[in-house]
Amino acid sequence: MPVTIYHNNACSNSRGALALIRAAGIEPVVIDYVKTPPARAALADMIARAGLTVRGAMRDKGEVYEALGLADPALGDDVLLDAMMAHPALINRPFVVTDKGVRLCRPPALVAEIL
Repeated sequence: MPVTIYHNNACSNSRGALALIRAAGIEPVVIDYVKTPPARAALADMIARAGLTVRGAMRDKGEVYEALGLADPALGDDVLLDAMMAHPALINRPFVVTDKGVRLCRPPALVAEIL
């Protein structure tokens, strides 16, 4: 079964999910999403398949989030997706994609649901 993780090595949740995938005997495709973000449509699809809102898939910490005023509840999904595409660090992590589904693996143990 192919497994893809949208990974940020600086994130303990991302490192934890990657370790659990490998502990299950699977070598996933590892995508450093900050350097190589998914296409906008692919990101929107992952968010929907994970059962999240766009806002729920956005990292709400850090200077960029604050500087862009992204906490404003009046901002729609298109604006939030545009911000994530322009600043991939705003995409929460790690997203894991398998044939069994998509999860935002926070906490990392959620990856077990789709392995």
